[in-house]
Parts: sequence; C-alpha cells; structure tokens
Amino acid sequence: MAKIGVLGAGTWGIALAKMLSENGHEVTVWSAVQKELDALTETHRHPNLSGVTIPAEIVYTPSVEEACVGKDVVMFSVASPYVRATAAKAAAFLTPAQVIVDVAKGIEADTLMTMSQIIEDELKKAQPQAAFRIVALSGPTHAEEVARDLPTAIVSSSKDDAAAKYVQEVFMNTCMRVYTNTDMLGVELCGALKNIMALAAGVSSGLGFGDNAKAALITRGMAEITRLGLAMGCSEQTFLGLAGIGDLIVTATSMHSRNNRCGYRIGQGIPVDQAVHEVGMVVEGIHAIPAAMRLAQQYNVEMPIVEMADAVVGGRVTPKEAVRQLMTRNKKPETR
Repeated sequence: MAKIGVLGAGTWGIALAKMLSENGHEVTVWSAVQKELDALTETHRHPNLSGVTIPAEIVYTPSVEEACVGKDVVMFSVASPYVRATAAKAAAFLTPAQVIVDVAKGIEADTLMTMSQIIEDELKKAQPQAAFRIVALSGPTHAEEVARDLPTAIVSSSKDDAAAKYVQEVFMNTCMRVYTNTDMLGVELCGALKNIMALAAGVSSGLGFGDNAKAALITRGMAEITRLGLAMGCSEQTFLGLAGIGDLIVTATSMHSRNNRCGYRIGQGIPVDQAVHEVGMVVEGIHAIPAAMRLAQQYNVEMPIVEMADAVVGGRVTPKEAVRQLMTRNKKPETR
C-alpha cells in the first residue's frame, strides 16, 4: 500500500483518487476551496461526476502540508494555470524520496515550460541541491469514464525510469493499463497541444461540418504537433502512441471534452468568453494557444490550425473565415 497525496479536487483528481483508493492505497486530497472539501466529505460525490460514489476512506484536507508530508506519491491535479502557485505552496513539504506525479496538461505562456518543468522549477527554488523524481501521467483519459471503472490506458513518462515504473505499479489495475515512456517532453507536448486541436474540432462541429472535416482536422492537427515535437528533439513514436494520437482522438471527438464543447459553441457563433463560461471549467486549449504560437515561431514550424485557432479566439477572424483560409492554402504534399 502506498500513501498518496492528491493536490486538486477537480474531476480528474477525484477520479484518480477514487481509483487509487480502490487499489488499496491511502489517499489524502487537498483543495484550496473549503466548500468543495466540505461537500466531498458530506456527500462522497463530485458534482461533475454524475452517479459516481467516492470511497469514504479518502481523507480531505485544506492543508497542503498534510497532503504532502509522509506521502510516497504526491499528485498535482490542478488546472494548468494553477500548477506554479500550487507547486510553490507544496515545495517546502516535498522531498527527493517522493515521486511527484503531474496530470495537468499545458505549457506556460511566459516561460514555455511544461507542467513538470514548472513543478521542478518551483521545487528547486525551495531546495536548490535536491533532485526530484517527477513523472508526467498522460493519455486518452476522460475522468468521467475512469471514475466509472471503464477500460482506460495511460502513459507514465519520466527521465527517471524507476519512478515511471513505480507509478505504473501504483496506478495499474484491471481497468487502468499503464505504459511507460522515457520521452517526457514529447508526452507533455502532446497533452498540451491536443487541447488546441480539440477546440478546433469543436468549432468544426459547431459550424455544422461532418465526420470528413473532423477526421481531416485531427490528422492534420497531429501532423502539426509532430512537426513541432520533432523540431524540439522528441521521439516520433510518442506522437503515434497513447499520449499523442490517442489523446487527440478522445479529446477531439467526445463531448466529455471541455475543449470540444467550448469550440462547438464558438462554431455556433457564441462569443469566446461566453462559451468558456458555459463550460464552467478551465478550457486548457485556450490557455495553450499563446505558448504554441511562440514555440512554432521559435522552432520555425508551420502550424496553420494553431494559427487559425489563435485568430478565432482573438476575434481577428470568424470561424467560417478561418476554415476558408485553411482550405485555400497553397498546394503541398501531405508529407510536408
């Protein structure tokens, strides 16, 4: 049995906390929102995980220290805009002996750091000489399905192979199959950029386009992500795997996806701010766009879907005009 601290009580954090508790581990969940903790303690249910009962054994706390100290694994499951602040709060209570797991997906616009890099950056500020064991856990994983024990596969990626294998052992069960991968940057890049493509896929559906358009968008979107990843030194195999095409497929095709739902409303003509408000949770694809644009420029990689997503979100073109521009680009071979 492992002792596990979960930082963040959103749908993904709670779905994994439930799974880990049912795996026989001792789980403590932290949230900065006391009302959220009170509701989970009293009802053993999450408002966005309909019909799911959360194990009574899970402990809830408003103390970051309690969620971190003495734990074998500490998992960051807050939304990407809050990862740095949460890591700064937790830094004093974490040690190099622990395995730090990040399940947030994104790239920080100012620094172009991935989520694991942000966590490491904050931990190094508190403990400059320490070497922390950080794992990125990513793949095609809707919280709504994991919470219902539906079959799912995910990737445990780290520069520390032993840490990745430990997470594989702790998280794996008959419903969750965990693979390891040493290409941590590639895994995290896929996790961040697929959200932009899912947003675009939602726009396509909102415009009334069909399966042909969505299939083309997913395929060409993956081509863009792969081009950037290869330019950054990532492994091509990562983009063909669960964290790459697998995660993109599930996020771009399911209405469980907040990025897809938000894009759908934008495609229907709803203003971006209103569409985000309707989703009611952080739309990671919108937060990822500025970093993706900077990376494309820095590595001189052509990413036309990302560019059009940026133009639509920024209000510089309408969704219909964005499609027209994408469809009338200069002729080119598919492999370029």
